[in-house]
Amino acid sequence: MRSMLRVLIAFAMLALVLPVAVAQEYPTHTIKLVVPQGPGSGADLVARLMADKMSAELHQPVVVDNRPGANGIIASQMVMKEPPDGYTLLLTSVSLVSFNQFLYKNVPYNPVKDFTYIAPVAEAGFVLIASNASGIKSWADLVKRAKANPETLTYASGGTGNSTHLYMEMIARRSGLQLRHIPYKGSGPALTSVIAGETDLMTSTIAAALPQILAGKVVALAVSGDTRAPQLPNVPLLNELNPNIPALPGWYALVGPAKMDPRTVQKLASAVDKFLTDPVIRQKLTDQFLAPIPGTGVAIEKRGENEAKIWGGFIRELKIEPE
Repeated sequence: MRSMLRVLIAFAMLALVLPVAVAQEYPTHTIKLVVPQGPGSGADLVARLMADKMSAELHQPVVVDNRPGANGIIASQMVMKEPPDGYTLLLTSVSLVSFNQFLYKNVPYNPVKDFTYIAPVAEAGFVLIASNASGIKSWADLVKRAKANPETLTYASGGTGNSTHLYMEMIARRSGLQLRHIPYKGSGPALTSVIAGETDLMTSTIAAALPQILAGKVVALAVSGDTRAPQLPNVPLLNELNPNIPALPGWYALVGPAKMDPRTVQKLASAVDKFLTDPVIRQKLTDQFLAPIPGTGVAIEKRGENEAKIWGGFIRELKIEPE
């Protein structure tokens, strides 16, 4: 009887310990980090820095999987359908969380219910650039040309409804300008079009555009935010040129499918925290004009809801619909 009791107690203890042991084993194989934009985009730059650091912290490869298209819907829907085991993650952004629900009639995911918010990552600054071929060298040049020839100047974006699209619409609307929109499948191809002179203008993340600006391949006209970019000290702020133009939110966050194990979430959040607090990484982010965002998954989820209230109204006002 006593031996039977010992066996029962042993099984009971194993049942209590096993879930913890399983959680501690995570991860046991490669983790896929899905990026909703193509190579060369701001999100791609952040993801590749993250992947390297998280691979070292988690002792398993973290590989970047670029899935551009449909303003992040393709990537979001893919990750949403994956098992919530922590092996498929998404570097989401304000566009996917706060904009898409107002742009599309039937968004195939719910930005709150269909994802587990793991941690905020970084916020990107934006810069308004012009192609060399356009001949535009300053904000004054842009305003003069646009008002003299409405709907003649073109601007590229990472897709209809993308942050790069909405911000140019905000700039144009608040400045009384009429520009022609040329959407691309991702901000990388859009930036390439400005470099090549196929389009005249674009708002790009500073991270993606800075090398091209410093190389003289495009012209920086103004930056978004409250302080000038240290790397571009002579480039004015947009709100210095027009105080009615608000700053554009450009944050990234790590999420996974809904109903992830809290212990897995905590392990991933800890890896992100170590990524953001590493002095070498922080300097690399600063060099790309990316600001680390300390905080929790709950905090960035709440921020996304607040951004939706502000920009959702603007989208409805302009009646923007994806093409």
